[in-house]
Amino acid sequence: MTVLLFANGDLPQVGWLRPYLANATAVIAANGGSGHLYRLGHLPDVVVGDLDSLGDVIEGWIEAAGTRVITYPQEKDETDLELALLFAAENFTDEIVVVGAFGGRLDQTLANVLLLLHPQLKGRPVVLITPYERAWLVDGVTAVHGKSGDIVSLIPLGGDVEIDSTYGLQWNLKKETLAFGPARGVSNVMVTDEAAITVSSGQLLCIHTQQSWKR
Repeated sequence: MTVLLFANGDLPQVGWLRPYLANATAVIAANGGSGHLYRLGHLPDVVVGDLDSLGDVIEGWIEAAGTRVITYPQEKDETDLELALLFAAENFTDEIVVVGAFGGRLDQTLANVLLLLHPQLKGRPVVLITPYERAWLVDGVTAVHGKSGDIVSLIPLGGDVEIDSTYGLQWNLKKETLAFGPARGVSNVMVTDEAAITVSSGQLLCIHTQQSWKR
């Protein structure tokens, strides 16, 4: 089971999220992420944020349903997604799956990715997803479940990463360093339906992109 968290990024299509909703322990909206749920006709269990981007229609929809709302002032140090993530981590033990984390302003997209490094989320499984991608931090060992031909990118965050080993990739690594800055780890390819990455030290972002994604 998962906690499904809606951020207020770009989400042109929402129908692909219905299976996630059906299997969610809880559905949380970070402020304007409520709009994506309105399009799905699915009320959030909780709305977290300063409510500055809801709009009258969605705010009325939430109020009429008696949805729990945790309100913060607009002048605050945290983003609405950060507050929603911390609420989810404090109240649930399930994996947290975040949608709507990308698109729009570049500063917010980057900040949303870097929230994976939040000290209060350490040890908690948090995944950022799109229809074709999943992104998460590798904590020691991780498995990538996909199909041969899918793309796997390994990106160091905040410093060099020591890779103990990888398995199931076209260009496997063994006792090697991925330096912070160079793009060496981008666009590796799965040669089996499951790959594995083992990290000795450092913060590694793993991004799995299905081969059905085309530009």
